[in-house]
Amino acid sequence: MHKWWKIITGVLVLGLVVGGLTACGKKSAASKNTLVVATSGTLYPTSYHDSKTKKLTGYDVEVVRAIAKKLHKKVVFKEYSVDGMLTAVKTGKADMAVDDFAISPTRKKKFAMSIAFKHSFNSIIVRSSDNSGINSWADLKDKKAGGEAGTNYQRLAQQLGAKLVNYDNVSNDVYLRDLQDGKTDFIMNDYYLQKLALAANPNSGLKIMPNMYFTTNEDGSGEGIIMSKDDPKLTKEVNSALKTLLKDGTIKKLAMKFYGADVTKQPSEHISKHFTISSKYTGRN
Repeated sequence: MHKWWKIITGVLVLGLVVGGLTACGKKSAASKNTLVVATSGTLYPTSYHDSKTKKLTGYDVEVVRAIAKKLHKKVVFKEYSVDGMLTAVKTGKADMAVDDFAISPTRKKKFAMSIAFKHSFNSIIVRSSDNSGINSWADLKDKKAGGEAGTNYQRLAQQLGAKLVNYDNVSNDVYLRDLQDGKTDFIMNDYYLQKLALAANPNSGLKIMPNMYFTTNEDGSGEGIIMSKDDPKLTKEVNSALKTLLKDGTIKKLAMKFYGADVTKQPSEHISKHFTISSKYTGRN
């Protein structure tokens, strides 16, 4: 009896030790020298490759670089689709993800999110010649919506009765070309992103509908950085760095460089509609 008790006790102690090592083995990314960041590399001017230098840059990319510098860390970027970015953070392949991600209630259930460093609203791009047959929200029914699968924009388009044309992490020019050619009828996205995309393609024959600016329940809190809920220390350090960079004007300078506007402040434009996106819509075909 005494012998068996010793064996059982030993097993229990060993289990506790191993369990303790497992629990302690997952170090916070805050203790790492290099942060791994997931992004798209295709979303101008948020995350894209400079046409001359081919270097990855953009508002979100440079904000992360500024955060890393403040935290005395290096940063490595890995490029994925939207689903790929979220999976990378969830599985630990990336410490964070940036790509104009709205601080939405849905995302906050699954991930930790930083404080906002960008505020905006949404818009719709159509063909200039005929507005793609769209003059009201009701006209979106049965029209073809171009976007990335699973995004809130495609979820809303689906909710409004549009036909989804989904892409996988393609650049802006692909979206614009397909809209111009009639393969799609409209594109929903962030106003500043769409404005600059059109400015970079002045002969696209496309325009933003000025009377159809909108917001949703998924984007009212601004844009932030996605991180794991299992790493509160990293979230705390990132937020601390962001607050400092917002206060000292570093992020405002980046906003003016990439957007030509101070997107760190709430916009003042008139919003014609606020939508609540139902959870039953997935934004996928």
